[in-house]
Amino acid sequence: MEDITDPPFRSVCKQFGADVMVTEFVSSDGMIRSIDKSLKKLSFAAEERPLGIQIFGNNVNALCDAAIIAAQNQPDFIDLNFGCPVSKIVSKGCGAAMLKTPELMLEITRAVCKAVTIPVTVKTRLGWDEKSKIIVGLAERLQDCGIAMLSLHGRTKSQMYKGQADWTLIGEVAANPRMHIPIIGNGDIDGAMKAGDMKSRYPVDGLMIGRAAIGNPWIFRDIKHYLSTGNILMPPSLAERVAVCRQHLIAAVDWKEERRGVIEMRKHYSGYFRGLPNFKPYRIKLLACTTLDSALEIFDQILKDTELQTR
Repeated sequence: MEDITDPPFRSVCKQFGADVMVTEFVSSDGMIRSIDKSLKKLSFAAEERPLGIQIFGNNVNALCDAAIIAAQNQPDFIDLNFGCPVSKIVSKGCGAAMLKTPELMLEITRAVCKAVTIPVTVKTRLGWDEKSKIIVGLAERLQDCGIAMLSLHGRTKSQMYKGQADWTLIGEVAANPRMHIPIIGNGDIDGAMKAGDMKSRYPVDGLMIGRAAIGNPWIFRDIKHYLSTGNILMPPSLAERVAVCRQHLIAAVDWKEERRGVIEMRKHYSGYFRGLPNFKPYRIKLLACTTLDSALEIFDQILKDTELQTR
């Protein structure tokens, strides 16, 4: 979720009901070397709380120093990312690579918990591959290190994001009578009914939404409504889609500068306008945009298109 879960995106997610959020993950090395891009990721608005700053690395001292730096920004918690499966992270021994060195993972977790006074949480996966799904025993050991919450993605590192997430081991961890910290389930929750199904089948304390929220901040509103009423909300209207997408884009440009904000917003358009018939020509135009004004003009054209409005 790097370059996605930035303040503009988090703002619209909060607007539609996200309860707790984390920043983009931040390199511990980048933080202690005071690299501007890394330090900027530590910023957040008071309206985003409760919020955690997520950090990653593979060195005990560097992660402790990074946690101390992050804590100076007064987040509600520090989140240790031991789950990212992306090659450029894993090849450096970070993220999900920690599942191959669980003793180092535990040493880091224990040290970071002692280094800061605010809660520390962990996000990880079931294991490195199908033959090493170690999470049930590892979860207890992470808890013993002093973490306040554990978020579990229902895949191994080797799976990346392919196939279906396996929630059975997430459920086993959550049902373990020796576990007394909140367990958060993550993986393949792409709508309200799926969220309701996972919540009813597995005794997790919460649900984490990742990729399904890209261009779809309404997912949080939809899930909350379904869990409380059992009813499915109508999808957002064309006018609401355009209004929220416009809000997001303007905030992204303000946060990142115009060209970068417009280009990085391209990742969100498919989600914002998913399911609209005859939308392809507008999508092509939006993907070619490099200025805010040109994107806003296309939004105006979308609102005037009677074919989009009447279907």
